[in-house]
Amino acid sequence: MGAGTRRNVLIDTVAWVRVEGGRVLCARPRGKDVFYVPGGKREGSESDLETLVREIREELSVRIDPATAVHAGTYEAAVPELPAGAVVRMACYTAEYAGELAPSSEIEETAWFSYADRPRVPPVDRLLFDHLKRCGDLA
Repeated sequence: MGAGTRRNVLIDTVAWVRVEGGRVLCARPRGKDVFYVPGGKREGSESDLETLVREIREELSVRIDPATAVHAGTYEAAVPELPAGAVVRMACYTAEYAGELAPSSEIEETAWFSYADRPRVPPVDRLLFDHLKRCGDLA
């Protein structure tokens, strides 16, 4: 790499956007202080929907119905706590589910956040919160 060239790190994630009563479902992983929109990183050559189904089953013990999944936007933001140039890309989907929402062993707690809770989520999630607020979906 030449002088002044930065190597950007892209963290490729998929998230489930579940909005009920003007609030969006968020989860706080064990050992973390920050809440996130549920989801996670893809493994290998997984598609967005394969990643979504696996991650939500692992985190919230429910089965996403991939036939009902609708892309709700893709957002990118820098990650302040990672080295300069690190960016998270979050492909967001709405989808119906089967089962009872319950935190798994990975998740300490879940919460339903309104727009007022925006400061409690990472920068990429804040972009989603802004979009949901503009659309009138988030109280």
